[in-house]
Amino acid sequence: MDLPEPASSRPRPAAVAIPVRSFEGAKSRLGAVLDAEERQELVTTLLRRTIAAALGARGVSEVLVVSPDAAVLGVAEAAGARSVQQRSRGLNPALQEARNATSASRLLIIPADIPAVDARGLERVLAAGDAAGRPSVVLVPDRHGRGTNALLLDPPDVIDPAFGGDSRAGHAWLASSADAAYAEVGDLLGLDIDTPEDLLLAEAAAAESLGVD
Repeated sequence: MDLPEPASSRPRPAAVAIPVRSFEGAKSRLGAVLDAEERQELVTTLLRRTIAAALGARGVSEVLVVSPDAAVLGVAEAAGARSVQQRSRGLNPALQEARNATSASRLLIIPADIPAVDARGLERVLAAGDAAGRPSVVLVPDRHGRGTNALLLDPPDVIDPAFGGDSRAGHAWLASSADAAYAEVGDLLGLDIDTPEDLLLAEAAAAESLGVD
C-alpha cells in the first residue's frame, strides 16, 4: 500500500498560461521558407506540443491558452487546455487576462513556439521556483540572452509580465523592485522559432535527438 506523499513535498499548484496571437499571418518572418498553410500547421503542432507538455508536468493544476482567435481556442480546448478569449490588445495585457482567469498560487508563462518543450523542462522551472522561495520570479532566457522563453511568477501578481525587447533585463529589474527572489534556468527551452535560422536549428536538434546524420 502506497503511503500518501507528505504535503511539504508536494509541488504547489501552478497554472500554465500559453499566449497565441492568431493562426492568420502567424510566423510571418518564416515566409521565405514556409507558405501560409505550412506556417499555420507549424504553429498548430507547436501549440499542441506545448499543451501536452504542460498537462504532463507535475505540479501543473491547469493550462490556459489565451488568444483572440477562435480557431486557436478551438485547438486548445481539443488538446485539453482551458481557453481564455482575449479582449485586450497586445501580449502583456493578454497575459494579465490569463492571470485574472486562474486562482492557482503561481503562474508559469510559456510561449507556444519552443520546439524542445517537454514536461521535465517545465518541472525544472517549477523546481527552481520552489528553491527560490516566495515571492519569486524564475526566468528562462532565450538563446540570444535578451528575451524570455519562460517566466514563473510566484505569486502570479509578484510582477507584471513585460515581454518584448530586452525582457530578460526588464523582468530581472521588476523582480528586484518588488523585493522578490530572482532565479534563472539556463540551457533549457532556449530556442524559439521566429526566423528561418531558428527553424534550421530546431530541425538539426530534432535530427540529432533521433540519431540522424
